[in-house]
Amino acid sequence: MARSVVILGTQWGDEGKGKIVDLLAHQADAVVRFQGGHNAGHTLWVDGKKTVLHLVPSGILTERARCLIGNGVVVSPEALLSEIEGLEKAGVDVRPRLGLSGACPVILGSHIALDQARERARGNKAIGTTGRGIGPVYEDKASRLGIRLADLADPARMSDKLGGVLEYHNFMLTHYYKTDPVDVVEVAEQATELGAALKPMLCDVTEELHRMRRENLRLLFEGAQGSLLDIDHGTYPFVTSSNTTIGGVMTGAGVSPSEIDYVLGITSDVADGSMPSRSDAWSGSMALPVCA
Repeated sequence: MARSVVILGTQWGDEGKGKIVDLLAHQADAVVRFQGGHNAGHTLWVDGKKTVLHLVPSGILTERARCLIGNGVVVSPEALLSEIEGLEKAGVDVRPRLGLSGACPVILGSHIALDQARERARGNKAIGTTGRGIGPVYEDKASRLGIRLADLADPARMSDKLGGVLEYHNFMLTHYYKTDPVDVVEVAEQATELGAALKPMLCDVTEELHRMRRENLRLLFEGAQGSLLDIDHGTYPFVTSSNTTIGGVMTGAGVSPSEIDYVLGITSDVADGSMPSRSDAWSGSMALPVCA
């Protein structure tokens, strides 16, 4: 019986992954996001009520699942807190059940400004970015400039790192893109405030997953977007900035390939039009395309 199941999109996203995650989350002990940011998301209909999620794992709408956001996810603290507050207003108990990796890169206002300025500069060669800062924050991660959630929780460390990052971003905005800089003081104050709000939810996601695996608990890894948007294997350059295929699970959550028992590749069309039951994937009989 599969204990660790991964759900991936096999096209450009919007294949209905959220629906499948919601079905299976009722039997999962943890639901994990491992890549992407709030440029992705799932729309769920539960008891006739629509819920749109961008960062919080879809398992939050069940009562039993621990929801985890792994280090491969880039986080807009403002967007995440807005999403949490919206769920709480709808009666969903979020904060005690949500864990955030301290290694998640943080999307700052300057990342959004850079993303939008770059897309404008491309003109008729624009690639259709959402303008939410996803590409620039992954660039900072790769160049080892980035601010992470753990930094926001430590104001002294954040202040030390943030100045250099914003100086670089403003140089690009003003000198290369010929647009307005961001307000350094405003960004720093906002980051401090948001960091304090998120700090209680920080945890070692990888350690939790390894512990759950040792305890034979069921883990559900929730992919965002689709395989054809993978930065390495997709329709480059019209792709996202993360690995949306199976490799993203290992790097974005910190688990071993040997700890993945079953992979479901979701397409937008099921041959017989039927929906699987909540037990099929865990028993190995899910009637959907499978990437073994």
